[in-house]
Amino acid sequence: MKPRATVATDAGRTEERGTAPVDGGGGDGADRARADGARRPGRSGRPGRDARKASAPSGGITRRLRLRRDRTLILMTVPAMALLLLFNYIPLLGNVVAFQDYDVYDLGITGSPFVGFDNFTRIFEDYRFWEVLVNTLVIFLTQLILFFPIPIAIALLLNTIMSARVRAWVQAIVYLPHFFSWVLVVTVFQQMFGGAGLVAQWLREHGHEGFDLMTNPGFFKFLVTSQAIWKDAGWGVIVFLAALAAVNTDLYEAAAVDGAGRWRRMWHVTMPALRPVIALLLVLRVGSALNLDFEQILLQRDQVGAGASEILDTYIWWTGIKTGDFGYAAAAGIFKGLFSVAMVLGANKVAHMMGEQGVYSKK
Repeated sequence: MKPRATVATDAGRTEERGTAPVDGGGGDGADRARADGARRPGRSGRPGRDARKASAPSGGITRRLRLRRDRTLILMTVPAMALLLLFNYIPLLGNVVAFQDYDVYDLGITGSPFVGFDNFTRIFEDYRFWEVLVNTLVIFLTQLILFFPIPIAIALLLNTIMSARVRAWVQAIVYLPHFFSWVLVVTVFQQMFGGAGLVAQWLREHGHEGFDLMTNPGFFKFLVTSQAIWKDAGWGVIVFLAALAAVNTDLYEAAAVDGAGRWRRMWHVTMPALRPVIALLLVLRVGSALNLDFEQILLQRDQVGAGASEILDTYIWWTGIKTGDFGYAAAAGIFKGLFSVAMVLGANKVAHMMGEQGVYSKK
């Protein structure tokens, strides 16, 4: 016989209940009551707690509550958004001059007549423009091949140095030229590799013929690449060292236990960790193919001649802005922007094909 339980009711009466059998076919009355209470609205007619949770968005909080929670962070971003809007997006409206015969002195934007795509036609018919475009891409490819691997190699070298003090000193020395202006960088190279520089004088003192690399048109693309390496290689080292710091050291220990040497560990552990960063920076670098350093090239343009040193930015400045042909300059700027966007999309597509995320993830 099953035991009987005596349960007191609210009216002071007692009831006898039998214990529910333990089986998989049902539950006791309390469980059913709790389940029914979760499904039924509350006393005030409002849905229960579980129902309110079910009606909330997938993030667990409504948009209104999220705005109230993050209102301090949103207010902190307002000045930055205002500056971005003021200096980056509102000036885009000035691109309308690319479709005008723009007169900056008398008529202005509102009074200058529209000429449609005449300025773009002038660009495409200008053979000098295409020569400058090809020269810009040649300098970019030279820098991409010779300059881009240097920060990776320095970061890998510093990562193998066990002494933190030595690593910090080397990193500081390599990073210091990033703070130099291009005027100072060009001056240092002039004093070193110019016709009256230290290297040429040392060669003459030892019976050799001196040289002047600063005025050699054929060497110009390598000259600007070496200047960029000396100035900005340290900046790229920081990015790759940050990526290397996130690598789990247990992977190196496991590879060493398996018999992998230093080169094997670098190839199979370090390089896979750097691949996403390398792909991202490579895509961004390709997107800025036409954005070479304007100040660096302009400072050395007269020494080697426009034929070897002219890039798209200096050509736009010389042909468009300096002569007052702002419509031509604006049209060339729009062409440059569209070309850069196409380069970014193409490089990002290649990154997706290689299994990397690139600038944005593939849906």
